[in-house]
Amino acid sequence: MMAILKQSNEVVVRENMRGGSGKASFYYVPIPDDEGAVKMASRIELEPGASIGFHQHVDDEEVYAILSGRGIFTDGTTEVEANPGDVFLTRKGESHSIKNNSDVPLIFFAVIAKKQQ
Repeated sequence: MMAILKQSNEVVVRENMRGGSGKASFYYVPIPDDEGAVKMASRIELEPGASIGFHQHVDDEEVYAILSGRGIFTDGTTEVEANPGDVFLTRKGESHSIKNNSDVPLIFFAVIAKKQQ
């Protein structure tokens, strides 16, 4: 059955996320059950200069879809500009980080998918 999910109005602010710097604000989308592939979905706002530190996805995959602002996405070997409309996929076993290197918030949507059985 299809579910229409809406992000929460409640914000969860995390500092120095995954060894990064500054504040990251999470607006989670409640996932109704454990049956599907989606583990986490959230709109994330990184304040100017903030980052989510370099980390590995051991048992899951993550997608970032950039909505507004600008930043730098790193996969460990390559740094690329992150601009509105860009989508980044981090596969199981891979690592990544993202940094807001601008003077406005970097806003993106993140989805983490569970490990395939």
